[in-house]
Amino acid sequence: MKDFFASLPPRVRLYILAALEALTALFLILGYDAPAVIFAFATVVSLTVIPPEARWRLAGMALLVLEATLGLSVRMGGDLLFLALVGVLVLLIRMKGVPVILKVMLGAAVLLISVPVAGFANTFLFELGIQIGIYSAMALGLNVVVGMAGLLDMGYAAFFAIGAYTWAIFGSTQAAHFFANWVPLNGNFVYLFMLFAIVTTAITGIVIGLPALRLRGDYLAIVTLGLGEVVRILANNLDHPTNITNGPQGISGIVKPPIDGFQAVLHVLGLPQSRATDYQLFFYLLVLVIIGLLVLVNVNLGRSKFGRAWVAIREDEIAAKAMGIPMTKTKLLAFATGAAFSGAMGVLFASQRGFVSPETFTLTASITILGMVVLGGMGSVPGVILGAAALTILNLDLLKSFSEFLNTLRQNNAVFLGFHFKSLPSQVDPAKYERLVFGIILILMMIYRPEGLLPERRHQIEEHGEEAKP
Repeated sequence: MKDFFASLPPRVRLYILAALEALTALFLILGYDAPAVIFAFATVVSLTVIPPEARWRLAGMALLVLEATLGLSVRMGGDLLFLALVGVLVLLIRMKGVPVILKVMLGAAVLLISVPVAGFANTFLFELGIQIGIYSAMALGLNVVVGMAGLLDMGYAAFFAIGAYTWAIFGSTQAAHFFANWVPLNGNFVYLFMLFAIVTTAITGIVIGLPALRLRGDYLAIVTLGLGEVVRILANNLDHPTNITNGPQGISGIVKPPIDGFQAVLHVLGLPQSRATDYQLFFYLLVLVIIGLLVLVNVNLGRSKFGRAWVAIREDEIAAKAMGIPMTKTKLLAFATGAAFSGAMGVLFASQRGFVSPETFTLTASITILGMVVLGGMGSVPGVILGAAALTILNLDLLKSFSEFLNTLRQNNAVFLGFHFKSLPSQVDPAKYERLVFGIILILMMIYRPEGLLPERRHQIEEHGEEAKP
């Protein structure tokens, strides 16, 4: 298809792009969400396969951002248009021939203007953005361990749990079970505890890694899997003889950071909302700042001496050892770095949700984060973020929306090509089969694009040769 469009005259390509943009705007104005979403997706695809001049592609993306923002801002539903914004961010990463400053400006407009404007109309988008950010940060941490160093860690959620419970215990009344007259810490301590969790989980990663990293491959995966389950079971059972974690009931009433100053800024800007919405916006912006810092850390780590050593270990451990790379020290640093990322986000997760329980930190959570790294592209920072966004949107939005759509058809006894949806079994519920869908996606990825959606350059060359194009 790309070759076909490339053979078209430049003016015809622009006509196609303009027609798709116009149809998207028309159906948004008329209030028909489904056709608008279809044409928005078609616009994203056309921006991928139609190769006009870079300035026209950038203009097309900017127009699509404006259309999606306006569509989301006037509808409580229609959050599928959120995917158009995600598509624009992906295209910005992939697009060549455009100054970086223009990419940054459009990307910042999407993240700092489009999503907040849409979120004021549909607060679910804030929650979706926060969860994408939290899982992206954890995936970036696991990317250091798996993507850079090639160490298969199946218990990564354990560090997430340690960070979450660290703040949950001391940021609530839970600590009163073992500290007399305990008063929950002020919400400002969240930031201090994020730093504390970084240190705590990094040390935990080193302690766990010392015996585990003597193993390789499947054996390392089994050991880390077991260690991850140990942490979850401890959280589930440490409610006696001293109640530390409140067991399977979890810990509630966790303190959030104060946002009085943030609300004052919103009032000055003329953007005051309900306190719940203000908190959602606050956590969304806080996650964006953290993601920006973690991306800088990842990029600099990848270019550092340790980053090159991790890649050497990943590619050939025996050769790396022969070249004088200290195996234990280098592996432990990767393990500790990844654990620190996860621990910090655990504190943020507990503060944002106000509740933690052992069910959040199961083996499934570790596998999901690993799947984000594999789906996006091991070793690729933008790829990992895309993988986290894709699976989070799939789990929290797409499958649940499809289930609600089918339930509506059942209740309305809709008929399509002679089939009565009322007779559709209740077991046919896509939201219940998210792991099945997730597995099918990974299988297809391994068959057709094993290097990931946005692969690291090295992996791309390995799969497609020196002439590989992004």
